[in-house]
Amino acid sequence: MGKVLIIGAGGVSNVVVHKCASLPDVFSEIILASRTLKKCQEIAERIKNKYNRIIITEQVDADNVAQTVALIRKHNPVLVINVALPYQDLNIMDACLETGVDYIDTANYEPIDTAKFEYSWQWAYRDKFRNKNLMALLGSGFDPGVTNVFCAYARKHLFDEIHYVDIVDCNGGDHGKAFATNFNPEINIREITARGRYWENGEWKSTDPLSVKQDFDFPGVGVRKMYLMYHEELESLSMNIKGLKRMRFWMTFGEEYLTHLRVLQNVGMTRIDEVEYQGQKIVPLQFLKAVLPDPGSLAENYTGKTSIGCVIEGLKDGKQVRKFIYNICDHAETYKEVGSQAVSYTTGVPAMIGAKMMLTGKWKQAGVYNMEEFDPDPFMDDLNKYGLPWKVEDWSSLVK
Repeated sequence: MGKVLIIGAGGVSNVVVHKCASLPDVFSEIILASRTLKKCQEIAERIKNKYNRIIITEQVDADNVAQTVALIRKHNPVLVINVALPYQDLNIMDACLETGVDYIDTANYEPIDTAKFEYSWQWAYRDKFRNKNLMALLGSGFDPGVTNVFCAYARKHLFDEIHYVDIVDCNGGDHGKAFATNFNPEINIREITARGRYWENGEWKSTDPLSVKQDFDFPGVGVRKMYLMYHEELESLSMNIKGLKRMRFWMTFGEEYLTHLRVLQNVGMTRIDEVEYQGQKIVPLQFLKAVLPDPGSLAENYTGKTSIGCVIEGLKDGKQVRKFIYNICDHAETYKEVGSQAVSYTTGVPAMIGAKMMLTGKWKQAGVYNMEEFDPDPFMDDLNKYGLPWKVEDWSSLVK
C-alpha cells in the first residue's frame, strides 16, 4: 500500500520498524535512515531474521535539509515517519514540504539551545502543508499520542462534557542500573528539570520542578508517588477539548532516580549551555548523555510494567461521571516480541498505528494536526490488535 521512510534508529525506531515490517500489506517498502548507519543495519538484520523482509538502510544527517531532501527523492516514499530527535522536527518537515511527502512524528519540536517545547513552531506550518495538499500528524506516541486519543474516545463515547483530565504515567519497571533514562537522556532530563505547568480555568499555571506530588494506585503496578509536570499534549488538548476546566500531567519517579538527578543538577551536569573544557566547547548535558547507558541497552534485563492512562471527569446524561482509561505494558513481554523495553514499545506501536491510519486513508486531511482531531475508534481498535490493549474503569463512585 505504501512506501515509508523512517528517520531515526534508537529504541523507538526499533519498535516502529518491527511493527511496520509485520504488516506488509500496509507498509509495502521500508527505508530506514539515521546519522549512524550501523544502527540501521543492526535493526534491518533483526527484521530479516524475524520477518524475512529486506529493509533498505541509508545514512542521513537530519539536521541537513538538503541531505534529507536528496534521500526522499532517491526513494520516493509516500510518508516520512520521524522518530529522530525533537530538535530535527522542523528540518524534516521542511524536507517533506519540498518533496511533497506526508509527515508524522512522536514528539513536538524544541530548540536545541533552549529547554522549551511547544507546538507553536509546528502549528505555524499548517498553511504550508494545507496549500501543498500534504498532511502532518503530530505526537503519535503514547503521551502524547494515545493519551490524546483516549480523551477523544471519552469525548465521543463516555461523556457529554469533559471538565477534568489527569494524565498519569508510571514506569514500574526495574532495569538494574544505578541511574539511566528510558529514552534519550538529553530530552528526558531537559523535560524533567523544567518547571511544571497545568491548565486551569482558561489559563496556564506553573509550579517549581517536581514540587507537587501525590500517591496514585496504578493498575498492574501498585501505589507510586507521582509528580506534576508539563507535557506537550496538554497544549493541544486544552484547545481541542471544549468545556475543559482543568488538565494536568503526572509522572512517577523513584527516590534513587531523583537523588541522582538532584546531584547532577547541583554539580552542573544538566546544563545545556556550553562550557570550555581543555580548549574545547562542550555542553554538559550532551556529555552526560554520552556516559549514561543507551536506553536501547536496558531492554534485555528489564522487569516490571508501565501503567499509563487518563482519569477523566465530567457530565453524562446530567450526572457527574469519572472514568479511567489506561494501558498496562510488560517490559519482559515487549523484549520477547521486538527486543525493546516497554517505554520504547508504548511509543513505537502508536507511531506505526498513526502511520497506518494515514496510509489507509482513515485519517487523511491536508494540514497539520494533533491526534485528538480525528475519529478515535479505528486507532483504539488497532491498539487492541497490535500490542497495547486498553481498559475503561468506572470511578464515578469516587466523585465527591
